[in-house]
Amino acid sequence: MDIILASVSPRRKKLLSMLYSDFRVIPSDIRELVPRDLEVEKCPEYLACAKAETTAQGRKKSLVIGCDTAVICDGKMLNKPRDTNDARIMMNMLSGTVHKVITGCCLCYMGLSYSFSESTEVEFYELTEQEIEEYIVTSEPYDKAGGYGIQGRGGVFVKKINGDYYNVVGLPIARLKREIDGFLSSSEVTGLAKPEK
Repeated sequence: MDIILASVSPRRKKLLSMLYSDFRVIPSDIRELVPRDLEVEKCPEYLACAKAETTAQGRKKSLVIGCDTAVICDGKMLNKPRDTNDARIMMNMLSGTVHKVITGCCLCYMGLSYSFSESTEVEFYELTEQEIEEYIVTSEPYDKAGGYGIQGRGGVFVKKINGDYYNVVGLPIARLKREIDGFLSSSEVTGLAKPEK
């Protein structure tokens, strides 16, 4: 089966390679906008669907996987920091608190789509000003939602997690594998995937 990851994230590419040895990367070119009245915790799944469905156009026989990860603290979504000041603000918000990391995933195949979200709680230690300043001058925060990478230097800030570690990195691979298997074996999908006579 032709499998397509609709994401340029090197972390997601690495994680998906734990499930599949052969897949293509074809990112979507959507503007990442969500409806104003959409609940913040549903935004990642909404964007994952937009990415997957856009990339799936004209690729009906490919399994397209779209993903989006958000860091949510005090009901606010923390996107990728725009600059060092933005990163500093985020680190101060996360310091000593528990926040959620939610990854939305969407699967598209044979004109059908299925989506789900995975949520992990992450608790940070209280961070000193020096820790924050030393971190935000590195390149690590600026391509990551919430401004930190748990798999990198940002991991030293994490006191505890409740849930899937890989979800915080950007792809809940254990659940994703099970959801893909269930989706592809569903009667609706298998009926459409039968060769035409």
